[in-house]
Order: sequence, then structure tokens, then C-alpha cells
Amino acid sequence: MFLKVIFTWWNKQTLGTFLKTLFTGSYVGKDSFGNKYYKNKKNERWVIYSNKVEATKITSEWYLWMHHTIDKIPEDKDKKKFSWQKEHAENKTGTKNSYKPTKIKKDAVQKKYQTWK
Repeated sequence: MFLKVIFTWWNKQTLGTFLKTLFTGSYVGKDSFGNKYYKNKKNERWVIYSNKVEATKITSEWYLWMHHTIDKIPEDKDKKKFSWQKEHAENKTGTKNSYKPTKIKKDAVQKKYQTWK
């Protein structure tokens, strides 16, 4: 496990990120996915993912904080959802849970061009 952290960036963090977090990072918070957020004295901000590295696992509130749009640290208790809002989900493209539209009958679609022969 330790060798994975040293040599691969897709397993949570690299050795450089680990050292940066250890020596200059201060823990800021954690989101519903278990991702941990840090910042240093220069106001650089970064995330250490809970499992696989997937940027779409960052919720919109933390995304705003990460990109210096807001300075207030997001908290789950402050989050008020409307009835029409869905829970945040990571990008499912390429997985069995990806969106697949209903099949269209070939006769129902008319070509707007003619193929070359």
C-alpha cells in the first residue's frame, strides 16, 4: 500500500502531496464523500480523495472553496436542499451506471444527408 502512495498519483495522493500536507497543510474539513480538504499559509488549497482520484467527487460547495470563489468553509449543517435538488454524484460515464437513452427505431430517424457510394 505504501509503495502505491509513493509511485502512483491515482491512489489518493503522491509522495509530494503527502509531504506538503504533513509539513505545511492544515486540515480544513471533510465532505460527504470522505474527501479531506487542506490549505497552507499561502492560501493554496488541495484535496486528498477518500478512494480513487476522481475530480467529479468534489461537491459544488467544496468546488467553490477550492477555486477561491468563496472563503467560508462549507459545512454540511449549513446546506439546505430544495425538494427539486438531487444529491451530488460523481461522473458515471464509462460505467454500468452511465446514462443510456432509450433506443430509437431506425425508421423513425430520417437522414438529413445522403451517404457517399
